[in-house]
Amino acid sequence: MNRRERIQEQLQSALSPTYLKVTDESRMHNVPAGTESHFKVVVVSESFAEHGLVARHRLVNKVLQGEFGSGLHALALHTWTLQEWFEKGGVVPDSPQCMSGSKLD
Repeated sequence: MNRRERIQEQLQSALSPTYLKVTDESRMHNVPAGTESHFKVVVVSESFAEHGLVARHRLVNKVLQGEFGSGLHALALHTWTLQEWFEKGGVVPDSPQCMSGSKLD
């Protein structure tokens, strides 16, 4: 099982999301080929209804604590309730470019 699959499984189990998408964006960064270190995570869950943005991110980071201890470097997090997801039209913003560039540049 790769890191993307583990992240997906852990978040599915902990948050019971309505929608979950985990994207490996490591290739967009200046890391060796095959590195699984940078991910975009979109989580739509009613578990977030009682939490502000920072608390939502802390919750996700806590769920993935073991991954951070084994090479996960960065997450681009989008954490919404179902109502917020609908208000945004289901549109997820693009991740910013890596400041150190990528091996593709």
